[in-house]
Amino acid sequence: MSIQSSTQQQIEAVLVAGFLEGNVGVPSLLLKNYRALQLSEIEVMTLIHLISFLEKEKNDFPTTDEIQFRMSASPDLVIASLQKLIHEQFIAIDEDTAEITGIRSERYNLTPLYQKLAKQVAERQMAELSTIRASIPSDESAKNIYTTFEKEFARPLTPMELETISGWLDKDMYKEELIMTALKEAVFAGKVHFRYIDRILLEWSRNRVATVDQAKEYSQRFRQSR
Repeated sequence: MSIQSSTQQQIEAVLVAGFLEGNVGVPSLLLKNYRALQLSEIEVMTLIHLISFLEKEKNDFPTTDEIQFRMSASPDLVIASLQKLIHEQFIAIDEDTAEITGIRSERYNLTPLYQKLAKQVAERQMAELSTIRASIPSDESAKNIYTTFEKEFARPLTPMELETISGWLDKDMYKEELIMTALKEAVFAGKVHFRYIDRILLEWSRNRVATVDQAKEYSQRFRQSR
């Protein structure tokens, strides 16, 4: 084996070790929502590098040169990216003064970014929730099932949970009284979550349980058998 080949293998081994060093915790919400926040790819990569500096190197205030060295963008674009992120309050610069030496230091603060992401996601979920609630039938009988679930869960239902109940009623054609009985069974079993209720309804459907009395009888037999 030549010296050149051996050296290349050593370099490759070092690189593989670097790959195995670990990952950077980039929030998936950032990747999903940066367009809605009107961030460009360069600005997102700048944020990712800031996260990397902080997590992997414990460097909370990298210089512009250090950031730009890792990016293909020009220095001017990197500087403009940082300026926009600061100006539009995606990141902040905090100042600290050491008590003993009096030396001042600065660090990037990414909390504003996470706050903006949280607000963006929360607003979208509230809009989805309003849309789903608007589609719920207005008669009191239909409303009752949703309010009963919210009462038993001791919280407002999520958009996905509201869609699940709508699916039980409209797609699976479960009777409302059967769904309410399944909810009571879940409460009785101490398993108040939608997956368990869905399993109860599916089990009843497979065994041709069509009325509340049949459901109660089936549940009693099941408990006795156990």
